[in-house]
Amino acid sequence: MPENLVQCYNRGCGQLYDPNTNDSDVCCHHPGFPVFHDAYKGWSCCNKKSVDFTEFLNIKGCTYSKHSHVKPEEPVKKSVDKELDKKEVIEVRAPIVGPQLPRPPFETSLVTLEATVADSLKQANPNASQQVLSSNTGIIEIGTTCKNGGCNTAYNGPQTNDSPCIFHPGCPVAAAGTVKCRWDWHQTPDYVIVSVYAKKYDPIASFVKINPIRLNLKIVFKEENNASFKLDLELRGVIDVSQSSASMLGTKVEIKLKKAEPGAWSKIDFPRVSTPVVEEPEPEPESNVEDDSVDLSAVEAIHSSGKVNLTG
Repeated sequence: MPENLVQCYNRGCGQLYDPNTNDSDVCCHHPGFPVFHDAYKGWSCCNKKSVDFTEFLNIKGCTYSKHSHVKPEEPVKKSVDKELDKKEVIEVRAPIVGPQLPRPPFETSLVTLEATVADSLKQANPNASQQVLSSNTGIIEIGTTCKNGGCNTAYNGPQTNDSPCIFHPGCPVAAAGTVKCRWDWHQTPDYVIVSVYAKKYDPIASFVKINPIRLNLKIVFKEENNASFKLDLELRGVIDVSQSSASMLGTKVEIKLKKAEPGAWSKIDFPRVSTPVVEEPEPEPESNVEDDSVDLSAVEAIHSSGKVNLTG
């Protein structure tokens, strides 16, 4: 290797070059700045970006020029983000390669993930914190509320078990409201990470359920009359349920889905079209009104003949 080679500092190039043979079109690079915006990673100089960091690093440069041994200046973050927002987005994703695993039915039984609950969320929900502790240790803590609907009796010791539990075995008839939560996703070579941004939710009433091709979650907000946010997705790829996990944090719910096969997902889900339920019209009830009209044809016949039969 020649000793006079120097390092090119143009972004996206990084090659060693000979200053004596540095032509005007040998360096393929990005003249702009790297931009990390939400879950995307891209360049301010072109309209290509990706949610995967490895794919971002492999995005080919958009400009040809001479190599340069001068380090470029650091970008000003706000102006760069605005430039990226103005450009038309072309996502760069590697196709899924290799054999694809068979997809089980969407209705396959769901597994509830045992979510890790952050201390900040436990402090914001003291009752939930006690129930989480009880479920982990098998010991019922003093003050824990009965979970039977309509009871609300607090556990004050073994003597509480002697008191009758009066509750509603059914479900509430009135439907709770819905809450709109912002959510997004990104991926690494091994995982797909889904983040749902929410605050002051109940980690006990909320849940995350999965099967190999489905993500089903519900986030319940007790302070908003049990209003909830629901998300039910048919995943684009197949996941390993046993190696997936969920975390309930103070500002979001984060789900890490382990990819069961290599490759990048072009999208997170397949859109599902719900078939509207057509209600058949109820048959009209038959009329049971008795006919009390009188047939006068026989009377008219007798009247016209002038004869009346009194003997029957």
